[in-house]
Amino acid sequence: MTETTPAAVAAPSGKGLDARLVVRRGTFHLDVELSAAPGDVVALLGPNGAGKTTALRALAGLTPLSEGGRLRLDGVSLDRTPPESRPVGVVFQDYLLFPHLSALDNVAFGPRCQGVPKAEARAQAAAWLDRMGLAEHAGAKPRRLSGGQAQRVAVARALATRPRLLLLDEPLAALDARTRLEVRSQLRRHLAEFEAVAVLVTHDPLDAMVLADRLVVIEDGHVVQEGGPAEIA
Repeated sequence: MTETTPAAVAAPSGKGLDARLVVRRGTFHLDVELSAAPGDVVALLGPNGAGKTTALRALAGLTPLSEGGRLRLDGVSLDRTPPESRPVGVVFQDYLLFPHLSALDNVAFGPRCQGVPKAEARAQAAAWLDRMGLAEHAGAKPRRLSGGQAQRVAVARALATRPRLLLLDEPLAALDARTRLEVRSQLRRHLAEFEAVAVLVTHDPLDAMVLADRLVVIEDGHVVQEGGPAEIA
C-alpha cells in the first residue's frame, strides 16, 4: 500500500466537510482528517478496533473532540454544537427504529422535531417511503418489516431531515447474504442521489468499493491509505 496524505482531497469554497477528528481515550488515540465535497460518499474502512465508529460518533457529536480536533460543515464550525442541533442524519447499525411507531411515523419523527406540522411531516414521510419502494408498508410497525425494509425505513428517516451530512454505521451488517446484495444496490442508488456529504463505516471491503466514491483506510486510529476504489484495490 502507498500512503497518501489525508488532506489530499479538499472540499471547494468551504462547502462540504472539513474535519480533524481527534479523540483520546486512555491508551487509544484517534487522529483522522477528513475532507469531502457535497455529493461525495466516503467510506471509513478498517478492522475492528481501528477507530471507525469512534470517528463516526465524533462527526455526529456523540463523542466529544479532544484538543486539536475540529469539525466544519459547509463552512460552519460544529465543534460546540450539540448533536440534536446538527444538520446530521445517522443510520445506526441496528437501525434503532421506534418499535411503537409505524414506518410512516418513524420517518415523520425527524421533520416533527424540526417544527414541521404533523400533517406536513407525515406527507413528507409518505413521499420518502414511496421513494424507497415502501409505500405499502407505511402503516407497519418495525417488527413486521424485513431486515431490508427496516434498513430502508432507517435511511428514509435520516434523509427526511434533509441533512448536510449523512452518517451510516455498518449499514448492511444486520442483513443476511441474499438480502445484502439487493439492499446494497438500492443503497448505492440512494447515495448517488444524495446532494450533501455521506460517510459510512464498514469493515467489508466489498461494501466500501460498491457504495463509496473514496475510501479512507484506518488502522490504530490513523489513516494509512486513501483513494478511489480502484486505487485502493
